[in-house]
Amino acid sequence: MIQKIRLFGDEVLRKTAEPISPEDPKAAQVVQDLIDTLGANEEFALAAPQIGHSYRIFIINPIWIEDAEKRYPMIFINPELLEFEGDQFVPEGCLSIPEIYEKVKRAQSVKLRAQDLSGAWKKYSGKELFARAVQHENDHLDGILFIDKISPIRRRLLHGKLKIMASTTKNGVNVG
Repeated sequence: MIQKIRLFGDEVLRKTAEPISPEDPKAAQVVQDLIDTLGANEEFALAAPQIGHSYRIFIINPIWIEDAEKRYPMIFINPELLEFEGDQFVPEGCLSIPEIYEKVKRAQSVKLRAQDLSGAWKKYSGKELFARAVQHENDHLDGILFIDKISPIRRRLLHGKLKIMASTTKNGVNVG
């Protein structure tokens, strides 16, 4: 089911998400809600806290696969980032912080492992966009937002805009 995106100011975005057993029926429901919500927003990746669930789950839609018929969201349950290499410094945005884009320093490539819905552990590695998405979404599971990783000067410049955004957010929904 399509869920509302939780916006900056919602407490769930600042919590450390809890591990969940892939066999728990809640895991399958959260994954389906993530897939439905991601598709409705035509975005690239989404973490469970962004739809109000404090579980260690995120998905990535592999847009780099040219054949859309073979493009299925990748599911990461209880992910563990294992290795980082290189640097990239590119603009990021987030559905939970609409209309703000800032350059963030991330690793150029990552290796990780995560469970799938059957509980099997799988290893992944990737670079550039995939690596950036993994790091961004995994940060959501730790209560970290991309704006926490920008320069203090840029954060100060955004302070007023973020304060207004947070003040118009009630239970993760914009009420302004």
